[in-house]
Amino acid sequence: MHSAKKYYPCNQHQEAKISQAKTHKKIAKIVIAYPFALILIGLAINLLLFSIQPATIALLTPAIMITMISSAVLLLANHIWLMTSTELTRLQHNMRTTSEEWEQSEHNKADVSEKGLQELERRHNTHRNTTENVVYFAFLAILISIISPVAIAAQIWMIGFAINRLGYTFAYLTGCDGTRGIFMSISLVSLFGLASYLMLSLLV
Repeated sequence: MHSAKKYYPCNQHQEAKISQAKTHKKIAKIVIAYPFALILIGLAINLLLFSIQPATIALLTPAIMITMISSAVLLLANHIWLMTSTELTRLQHNMRTTSEEWEQSEHNKADVSEKGLQELERRHNTHRNTTENVVYFAFLAILISIISPVAIAAQIWMIGFAINRLGYTFAYLTGCDGTRGIFMSISLVSLFGLASYLMLSLLV
């Protein structure tokens, strides 16, 4: 009769490491595939829903001008939101910005709570992510605006990006990770939609 298979702590530890490695590989594959999937979604929307026009340099139409202004105002509102939230967090947790402010303050930097530091870092991360995405958006939005695009395409991609950045800020600041991921994905699809429209307009 065969004896029952025994599991020792070292075997369990080894199995746990193997399981963790497999999980990491799966997650890595998802991370690598993620941007390509979003690019394909943006490209498919352009091909299926919009009639791509050849790129022709021209003055901005009223519809495109209104779209640019609207998206700019929404993004500025998002910036004001983040700026205000950051300052209110510093105020709530008795934090200062510069060494000079700390010297003049009655509070000590070492006394700041871990919660306060985490909340300030949350706002800094939100601001950094927003800034790096808006830089790419600005370039793409300016380019698409001067090539006589289909108005509805520019409107959906530009306004869609701005609205979803507001959603991203709300989700990040309130700790809704799942919702934050959705808003992030849609805003990236908007960026890839702008980029793929520009590329397609050069090919038609």
